[in-house]
Amino acid sequence: MTARFARASLVALLVALGFTAPAPASAATAANATTATTATTATSCYGGAVTVHYGEVLDFGPYRTTSRCVDINMRVVGGDAEYVVACVKFEKTGVCNRWTKVGWSWTTIATDVLDGTRFTVPNGVDLEGSSATIQIAF
Repeated sequence: MTARFARASLVALLVALGFTAPAPASAATAANATTATTATTATSCYGGAVTVHYGEVLDFGPYRTTSRCVDINMRVVGGDAEYVVACVKFEKTGVCNRWTKVGWSWTTIATDVLDGTRFTVPNGVDLEGSSATIQIAF
């Protein structure tokens, strides 16, 4: 039963990330169109990501959200840190939304953010002295 639950959880995660199973031959054209649309959407959001280095500044930003992404996303792309912790501090409120652990895959750190919203990203690494190169897509 545990293996069945683990497999179902993995399938749900892959679907949420936009992965699809190969379609039967008769539905291949429709599936390819859907996959291409998903890839284009992801590319347009993540393609505009900024790359920053932990330790250069206290807070990354300020940035202004764009129409490329609905959410603010972040990932580690280099350095020796296994993960970073980050939050989004919106200019309007001046407080962090919530601290989120961010690893080497895209992680949403704020959802449903209006276009043109100004924000910064306070952050920290897993161990003092660790380094991290980070991408932020918004």
